[in-house]
Amino acid sequence: MKIVAVTACPTGIAHTYMAAEQLEKTARAAGHTIKLETQGAMGIENELTRSDIAAADVAIFAVDIEVEKKERFDGKRIVKVGVAEAIKNPKGVLEKAGA
Repeated sequence: MKIVAVTACPTGIAHTYMAAEQLEKTARAAGHTIKLETQGAMGIENELTRSDIAAADVAIFAVDIEVEKKERFDGKRIVKVGVAEAIKNPKGVLEKAGA
């Protein structure tokens, strides 16, 4: 399965990156392809392209704030969870996404 994900917390420092790392590690271990974008104190990092999003089967938003440039995901199936859930239970988040 091809997955794109956005992680973001209010300060955009530790938890944003911890969630991204857990999702990436868990998805790859399960044999999925995943591309991650982080949003926070440093702005948008590793910004997902339109082609990344179009090629994905699902988008995961592991966020505690609004996603910037959310319109890029219009028409895409989105699974939204909190950052803490992505850190503590990344396998469960992937299961919610159908992975």
